[in-house]
Amino acid sequence: MTPPGFLFCCDPLRPRLPDPQFAQEAAAARRAGAQTALVDHDALLAGDAESAVGGVRRDSGPYWYRGWMIPPARYPELERALSARGCSLLTDASAYRTAHELPGWYEAFSELTPRSVWRALPAGEALPDGSVWSRLAGALAPGPGIVKDFVKSRKHEWHEACFVPELGDADRLASVVGRFLELQGDFLAGGVVLRAYEPFVPGGEARVWWVDGEAVRVTAHPDTPDRLPSPGLDAVGEAVRALGCRWVTTDMALREDGTWRVVEVGDGQVSGLPAGDDGGSLFEALLRP
Repeated sequence: MTPPGFLFCCDPLRPRLPDPQFAQEAAAARRAGAQTALVDHDALLAGDAESAVGGVRRDSGPYWYRGWMIPPARYPELERALSARGCSLLTDASAYRTAHELPGWYEAFSELTPRSVWRALPAGEALPDGSVWSRLAGALAPGPGIVKDFVKSRKHEWHEACFVPELGDADRLASVVGRFLELQGDFLAGGVVLRAYEPFVPGGEARVWWVDGEAVRVTAHPDTPDRLPSPGLDAVGEAVRALGCRWVTTDMALREDGTWRVVEVGDGQVSGLPAGDDGGSLFEALLRP
């Protein structure tokens, strides 16, 4: 059986080299004994998956992808292009969407994460009237909330496009959602999510990396690379195993009452490591039979 390899994004200016963001990781993967290959992320996003994988050797075995986020609509194109070259992805398109987008992972983690509701916004659909968001928020308890899409928030525009002091304030809610949609523009992922706000301890965040249902690494969250809390993981592990995806991350945050909560789940292939971390032990775990 051919051991797994890793597909890294290439440097847009020097396509025979890994993207500088992933160069250290590519070297660490090779030191761990893995074969590596490069894919052209720009070509993939442009809809040319065949060209994107043109540098991948035919029949070179199964691969984990490791690189920039791929829109779920493009991921099946990558999967098919690799299949045409006799290769495969160890995370298939269904598993990628499940771990990458909140509606895919929410049910498995519903007891461990802030309560959430959402509305899909398919590409090309006219934006709904602002009253839609008030009706959606009605499924949440009164109080503050967070606006995001299926993957990301705009927490750096906290008061403008993320935080709603009172979800029952229809005008304020519509304003925050409207501004969020304006700023996301073509980068909107899936639709709009409204989440109940929970107060977390500043800096109390960690990212946990799971392979085949087991926690193989706990790293600092990329936003707080100098801090590494130690969250409890028993209940989270049960949820990860219920989700059924092979390589995922859970972002954990410490609530002010001392309870650890899952604030995001992600596909491990596109989750970031803290600056300076080459992921060596992570790649070793992903190579185990």
